Amino acid sequence: MPYTQKGMDLNPLFTAPTSFRTGSGELKLFEQVGIDLVHGWLVDPESPEAEVLARTGGDYDSAVMLIAGADHTAKGQLVIGDSNEPQAESSRSATLSEEDRQKIDDAIVVRRFLDNTRSQMTYHGLFTLATTVQPGTLVALYRNLHLSVLYKHEQALYSLVTDYVFLKEPSVVWERLEDVDGGSPTFVDSDFVRASPAGGDFAGQTAEEVVTAGSYVPSNLALAQQLQAEEHNRARYERELYERDLAMHQAEMMAKKDKRKGKKDCVIM
Repeated sequence: MPYTQKGMDLNPLFTAPTSFRTGSGELKLFEQVGIDLVHGWLVDPESPEAEVLARTGGDYDSAVMLIAGADHTAKGQLVIGDSNEPQAESSRSATLSEEDRQKIDDAIVVRRFLDNTRSQMTYHGLFTLATTVQPGTLVALYRNLHLSVLYKHEQALYSLVTDYVFLKEPSVVWERLEDVDGGSPTFVDSDFVRASPAGGDFAGQTAEEVVTAGSYVPSNLALAQQLQAEEHNRARYERELYERDLAMHQAEMMAKKDKRKGKKDCVIM
């Protein structure tokens, strides 16, 4: 069994919701407990990115390695800044081989895909999950370096709410998964009835307790939605930092490797 105290090293493939690169042992945990592990970070097979991803590995780790290698070839111009095409274009000189130019071209496409899917959920992935997860089934959803409980009720997907913001909101149990950014979340209770959290000073109180207190305020669902959206934005920001740090680390490692190789090739006459 894998050691999970410090997290799990999961490497999703962008081609199927249940596909992860094996080798690290983490997948055995889900096999032992009989729970399917899924993700929605899928590339549209009809998009230009699909062909490039299929040719360059098709998984997240391969994508990061490709970007790091191309950034090293492009003298650090691919990772720095907003990773727009003009920046990478300036690094292409006549000295680059056709293979290096192709690597940079592929890296630009892959980087654009990662930038456009920072929530690690695409609409193609969301649709695929909605059609593959069976009603009444609990699965583990991998997204933004976190695992969450995903459940299909009738024809809709719901994610178990675990945010501390809703700790004292008994009516908030599930969040409907209906868009990739979570900008306007819909919350439901344990019976999948639309939730009406009290919010504000009455968060966590029953309707009777609110009336007894001599006051009643309308549900503050807008506040709950705003807090949830902020949590999604925070997770995306952390993922961006992780991607940049990892890419820079890989570029440094490749630079050291090339330097060592150059020393070995040096012959003293």
